[in-house]
Amino acid sequence: MSWANKLAKPFRVDDGKKFRLKDFDPGDTGPLHSKEQAGEVLERGIVSMTELQDKLYAQDRSALLLIFQGMDAAGKDGAIKHVMTGVNPQGCQVYSFKTPSSEELDHDFLWRSTQHLPARGHIGIFNRSYYEETLIVRVHPEVLKSERIPPSLVTADFWKHRFEDINSFERYLARNGTVVRKFFLNLSKKEQKRRFEERLDNPAKNWKFSAADIRERGYWQNYMNAFEETIRHTSTGHAPWYVVPADNKWFTRAVVAAVIVDTLEDLKLAYPKVDAAQRKQLQSARALLKKGSKK
Repeated sequence: MSWANKLAKPFRVDDGKKFRLKDFDPGDTGPLHSKEQAGEVLERGIVSMTELQDKLYAQDRSALLLIFQGMDAAGKDGAIKHVMTGVNPQGCQVYSFKTPSSEELDHDFLWRSTQHLPARGHIGIFNRSYYEETLIVRVHPEVLKSERIPPSLVTADFWKHRFEDINSFERYLARNGTVVRKFFLNLSKKEQKRRFEERLDNPAKNWKFSAADIRERGYWQNYMNAFEETIRHTSTGHAPWYVVPADNKWFTRAVVAAVIVDTLEDLKLAYPKVDAAQRKQLQSARALLKKGSKK
């Protein structure tokens, strides 16, 4: 078992049917006992990621899609920023999903996500995603009305069907070479309050504050129920959720890095080997270079 697998495995949910959010502690720090220790792990992860991403890009066969979900102030932006520090921007893309546009509402709920899926050899990052459709849309039923779905389709089995559609979509991606890994940054209500207060008290962080975040906090338990139901119905072997403790940002980032390294290592990546014809072309190119150097 590699260091990355050892750190990531306790937070992986393969069998969603057995998942209970109460079994995961937002303040857990696993085997790491300090910010300094976690920083060393993160640096190790970044070094490994840099090498593995280079091979992923060169091999040009698989793609990696990372999905981040969590409550406001859970640290999604920070995790993406710090963990992906060493990644080559040419092989990575980040997309943040906001409130659907009029054009997006004129399509099915997965349409806008498919426009931003990573190409082979690339890492794609979704900051929020199509999972908003089983989270905020479920907590606020009025949002569903804006999607203009025919009333006859909004039945008692509506959410069951939406989970099924997501599972089918992720199975389709997996069968076509896109590896999906999903992170729920598990923040406690107490820590969210502290972070909101920090945003209010620190002028440099005032821009992060939104009154809407406070309103949504009033629906905390509704969101926790929605997250639990979503993870329970959509965590699978080919597209597992990782319920990552988020009360300590330093630990969150170490775990996210470990998951990415562990996932890329499982792909058995390697630089492409040249065949006989390509080797002959390389020899010809070398000969031309030598000939040119004499002039």
